[in-house]
Amino acid sequence: MLITAARVLAGADRHVIADGAVLIRDGVIACVGPREEVQRQARPEESRLCHPNGTVLPGLIDAHVHLCFDAGADPVATLQEQDDDALLSEMRAHAEQLLDVGVTTARDLGDRNGLALRLSEDVTSGRAVGPRIVPAATPVTPPGGHCWFLGGEVSGPDEVRRLVQRNIEAGAKVIKVMETGGGLTKGGAKSWESQFSHMELAALVEEAHRAGLPVAAHAHGVEGITAAVEVGVDTIEHCTWMTADGFEVREDVLKQIVEKGIYVCPAVSPHWPMLPKFFGEERAEAMFDAVRQMATSGARLIAGTDAGVQRAGFDGLPSSLTFYAHLGLPNDRILAMATAEAAEALGVGDVTGQLTAGYSADVLVVDGDPLADLGALKSVERVVAAGRHHEVGANV
Repeated sequence: MLITAARVLAGADRHVIADGAVLIRDGVIACVGPREEVQRQARPEESRLCHPNGTVLPGLIDAHVHLCFDAGADPVATLQEQDDDALLSEMRAHAEQLLDVGVTTARDLGDRNGLALRLSEDVTSGRAVGPRIVPAATPVTPPGGHCWFLGGEVSGPDEVRRLVQRNIEAGAKVIKVMETGGGLTKGGAKSWESQFSHMELAALVEEAHRAGLPVAAHAHGVEGITAAVEVGVDTIEHCTWMTADGFEVREDVLKQIVEKGIYVCPAVSPHWPMLPKFFGEERAEAMFDAVRQMATSGARLIAGTDAGVQRAGFDGLPSSLTFYAHLGLPNDRILAMATAEAAEALGVGDVTGQLTAGYSADVLVVDGDPLADLGALKSVERVVAAGRHHEVGANV
């Protein structure tokens, strides 16, 4: 498959090749470069797809999704009403929705009964259509803690270790820990309240790292963020710096996040412009400022949407990315957050996240130039995931 376009964002630095081309063969990128050079290497029988006004870029990465939730008014109630067969069928539809907007890799940060693991295997084998899935399996939480209904309730370092081991044996590629409470869980800990002791959290990180798996910590509260940083988690999800009274970015902890190279996934809702309406202008602006402060400090931000929770559909990553443009981040950095940087954070940086020979053929073609206007990401013309051409909107 030869794809030509007005521009190609190539390599780890996404440098622009005008009148460029990408040659895909056997599921991987065979060649990237100027059109005349690349097309000479294409075989006569290989298909040729021309996008004279388009841009070819790496497939997008959503670093924070929950395929088991439906993004409705009460995703937890909907989940609890479904058996595993019905839920898995719905998760397949969600996976296709991700592909429709150009997401070719997604990190699923918590499901029920290993369904995301099953779906991941089905996608890899071709039995299901969807992005590459980096699954966390069962999220670790205390009794009655945030997302307890997904089956990961544990108490004490020994139980924590055993759950981590079960997830690893099941095939998890990341360990998710609910270090603080969250709004999705009725009657549980508040979002700013920590849920685990230092010993429990340290045991979890040690067990995961022994197996070579990264740890993603759900942490809204300042104390929870601080604890996660101290024990050496790999990514912090949300990282809103919440307190009982508001928000407070601790400079000393932020400095450690930067020095340790811990990734931060703010998991911004696609409907972020509505946040002032829901939280009030002053509170919303404090939330925005916290992300802006992390960005300017040099924290390694990655893109994610928390797809599946209320109002966060699986088609929302392009809209979510406009939040960072609102904060003043340049488009090139924003694209990196949703491609190469996210790939590194997810542990797949040697496989995807860039258009480089030898990498998986995870390719997105959009109409226009996203370096000039992020809105171009909403004009999807073609999606290729692991070398498989996806018919956009086929599931509608």
